[in-house]
Amino acid sequence: MRATLRWAHADFRAHRGEALFVVLASAGIIASLLLAGALFSYAANPWQRVFNQSHGAHIWLHTRAGADMAALSRVEGVAALSGPYRTAATTVESRGARVGVTLRAAETAPPETGRPLVTAGSWLTGPDESGSGTDASARANTGTGTGAVVLEASVARALWAEPGDTIRVTGPDGAPHALRVSGIAEVAEPRYHPGGGPGIGWVLSGTLGEIAPTETGQSVGLRLADPDDTDFIVQRAVTVLGADRVAQVTNWQQARAEAGGDDRLLGQMFAVFGLGALLAAALAAAGAIGARVRGQLRDIAVLKAIGFTPGQVTRGFLVQHLAFALLGVALGTAAIALLGARIPGRIGEAAAVWQDLPGHTALMIGVSCGAVLLIAAATGLSAWRAGRVPPVPVARAALPSAAPMTALGRRALGVRVPPALVLGWRAAFPRRGRTLVPVARLALPLLLITVALVAWSTLDQFRSRPAQVGLPAALTVRAAQPAASAEAELERTLAAVPDVEAVHPGAEMAALVPGQTGTITLRGLGTARDPYPSKVVEGRAVSGPDEAVAGQGLLDLLGVRVGAWVRMTVEGRPQILHVVGRTIEPESGGRVITTTLDALRERDPELRPDFHALVLRAGADPRAVGAALAGTASGTLEVRETPNPVDRLEPARAVIAAVIAVLALIGLIELLTLISTGVRDRGRDLLALKAIGLTPRQIGSMIVTAAGLTALASAVAGTALGLLSGRWLVDTQGASSGIGAGIAQLPALPVLLTVIVGSVLGAVAAAALPAARAARRRLADSLSETL
Repeated sequence: MRATLRWAHADFRAHRGEALFVVLASAGIIASLLLAGALFSYAANPWQRVFNQSHGAHIWLHTRAGADMAALSRVEGVAALSGPYRTAATTVESRGARVGVTLRAAETAPPETGRPLVTAGSWLTGPDESGSGTDASARANTGTGTGAVVLEASVARALWAEPGDTIRVTGPDGAPHALRVSGIAEVAEPRYHPGGGPGIGWVLSGTLGEIAPTETGQSVGLRLADPDDTDFIVQRAVTVLGADRVAQVTNWQQARAEAGGDDRLLGQMFAVFGLGALLAAALAAAGAIGARVRGQLRDIAVLKAIGFTPGQVTRGFLVQHLAFALLGVALGTAAIALLGARIPGRIGEAAAVWQDLPGHTALMIGVSCGAVLLIAAATGLSAWRAGRVPPVPVARAALPSAAPMTALGRRALGVRVPPALVLGWRAAFPRRGRTLVPVARLALPLLLITVALVAWSTLDQFRSRPAQVGLPAALTVRAAQPAASAEAELERTLAAVPDVEAVHPGAEMAALVPGQTGTITLRGLGTARDPYPSKVVEGRAVSGPDEAVAGQGLLDLLGVRVGAWVRMTVEGRPQILHVVGRTIEPESGGRVITTTLDALRERDPELRPDFHALVLRAGADPRAVGAALAGTASGTLEVRETPNPVDRLEPARAVIAAVIAVLALIGLIELLTLISTGVRDRGRDLLALKAIGLTPRQIGSMIVTAAGLTALASAVAGTALGLLSGRWLVDTQGASSGIGAGIAQLPALPVLLTVIVGSVLGAVAAAALPAARAARRRLADSLSETL
């Protein structure tokens, strides 16, 4: 063992450059994987990120006025309080949308516990902080004065409100008030959604006094020393305050559960990217180690000649490269742990937040250990091959280094095809086995990059062409239940608004599935004469009585397929529908069945539309149309923008871009390894070609051509397989989430060509320096070249 260690030390001193490359390659790969893990955690767990950044409260108690909130600080297990805050229930209107909002009286300095994270605009500031100017509009635009409000992000989306907008707030007494939106903030509390509880807004104490002089309540947040004690602390807090004074209790489990669907959707998608990146990184590191072992065949033969056994050679390489891998992993991990938060942009923010997220330590250790184990496995294989190297230096020189020239190659040389192109093709594709391995290793990162581009294109489709993913109606309008005569007048009024292409009346209700073991959504939308343009991906659209289309989630729940008859119970009465098609259904987990309003009226002739779905013309702005609707109907309509799932998946865009960068780095390391290995393995051939008359420029061109052709084959194979894999992955994810298969969108052809051309140009640029060095080599054939 002592001799093995001494040889390993001597080998390290003799090949410091190669050892440094292996260490830096391992460090770069580990750093890339850890940054990818940080971005995955940052995007796939938004609620936990907000909770940690805001120092969130685990419990929120909403009470009536007069409760003794100070007594809560003395409850054992309560680490800190947020508030108490005076509150008032209000109704907020903007651009035709109407939302119930609980306003909280806040100070000019955000609280330390349960601190709202301002994502746009600014927090509230007092009049004395606005400077010496007296322009009221200027103060309103900066959020100063008592006429400003900060809205929670989900409330702002429902109202289409942005910083600087003016909203109408109706207090408990019915008096309207105009407030300027100062900012938009995120909190780790249950989000607002139509039909649920009220949203949250923050105003200064003076503003709340003007809106609700007497009818106010109180809210207080409790941050616990141990989150597992939530249920016990709730009981203690309710006992201290009095059950008759507590109106509502929400806890962190409820808020996290509401965001759980988004977390699972993103988490599953990013898990696939993470495992693929780990595999590609392990192959790249293994390739670098294997290339170094192959470059030391002469030294291995000498060791065999002086008495080293195959086991000693194997152990020497294994110990040496495991030490390099451990050093590289340690450097990469330390660099991210110490400097990751200082990286500018979203990556640095993700690295800083990641350190406070649950599972940070486990993920960091798991990624590092997994990479070391994979590198150890690859190193063991390379070391085992090194132990089998024969101790005869001339043995390898006696073997042919490449396959004979093919008839096609000889014919190409005969018709004056440039020798660099012909020989470059022969060097890039020498034998079937030797060709497939480098092409497959380089194709893996490109395959994953293409899968990431498919995911990106799918998200773009939700934004740019919502009708293709089951969202043809951009706006939903609700009004007081009209009489039969007024219903037609309302539809004419809506259709007369500019940029409105079609108006479809609709009604929505809960229905019980057979056995009454679950609830689904039954929707009547459109009429038999003017059906709703649902996106049908299997079967056909509704065209007759008692026909319906359903989402994937409903088909999975009932265990049926397109063509089945489905029986359900609506308000105690049966409803039987024939499912003739499957649609893309982004809402309610896909547990939605849609028929015409006429079909529902056969069961209930008195049924009137609950809402009207508006399909807009191409290029129309939903906000502008919503404002026009509000003005047309003098504020009597409630206008909402149709929720788009991509709004919840916006963090994925930055993560996908970062994943592409990480995979590009891994591909570059793999490419450099393949180029250096190819130049070294073809050293004898290059000297022979120079001896028979090839110029240095032709030799350099041959090496560059070989690298470019290898990259071209890998790019074409990786892109083609990536398109197939990406479509399958996105559609499978859509089916498992209930939205349904058929949502995958392939990248545009120019994007795919950019990936292929960029890969080839990158290979050519990376091969330029090794080609120039090889072209300047002297015409000599030494023992080092024969090995």
